[in-house]
Amino acid sequence: MMSKASANSSGISVIKIGGSTLGSYDTSLDDIAALYAEGERIVVVHGGGATISEWLDRHGVETRFVHGLRATDEAALDVVVAVLAGVVNKHLVAELESRGARAIGLSGADGGLLRATRYDAELGFVGKVAHVEPAPLLNIVESGAIAVMAPIAVEGDSSSVSAQLLNVNADTAAGEVAAALPAERLIYLTDVAGVLDGEGNLQAKLTTTEAKRLLKGETITGGMIPKLDSAVKAASAGVSTLVADGREEGTLRALLREPDTASATRIG
Repeated sequence: MMSKASANSSGISVIKIGGSTLGSYDTSLDDIAALYAEGERIVVVHGGGATISEWLDRHGVETRFVHGLRATDEAALDVVVAVLAGVVNKHLVAELESRGARAIGLSGADGGLLRATRYDAELGFVGKVAHVEPAPLLNIVESGAIAVMAPIAVEGDSSSVSAQLLNVNADTAAGEVAAALPAERLIYLTDVAGVLDGEGNLQAKLTTTEAKRLLKGETITGGMIPKLDSAVKAASAGVSTLVADGREEGTLRALLREPDTASATRIG
């Protein structure tokens, strides 16, 4: 369930970035800062899987995945929250600020932004988004800053909430946030050119019907599944989705300023 915001949220770009696209060769943060300087209204949702795995290893906590999601027991949850809402989030805020952009970091636990229910006992403290309250993000964006969100939720739904924190897949969180605002566009910056067919060819355009058909087959695997699933949900709220290779220099800027020249998959 999502809480719908007012029409003031139009024009917002929700950009999901993750560890697979951030590196010395990546220009996504440069692009975000430049677009912000040009007046773009931006919400960044970030992952941090590689950093989480590194810190779990440091603390002797096993990394285990179930159906593409990180199984999160009590010991792992403390590390996940500390890394996502702390180390990664504040690093990204500092990087954007150093590029001249005003950025404010928060997690989905702040202001009732994300509420979620657990999938099952095998996954542990992993949440499926049940409710989005977009006001905290809108307040930041309308104050003239970039909102940088870590995908941590509190357990509960629109009617009740507990003190328990839950780990949420960042791709899913980005899609839910984009639909709830609603945003103008949802952009996934990943480590592939976009959605590929069985022969590895880029699918430049997908309707929601085609996306649903792909999700039912065996062509789409791994991290592309939650992206495509979220794109379908976002489309139902009138949000268009783009999936592009964030490792390519200037990808994000091209998507917003020269869309006809940018290599990506457009969904919806």
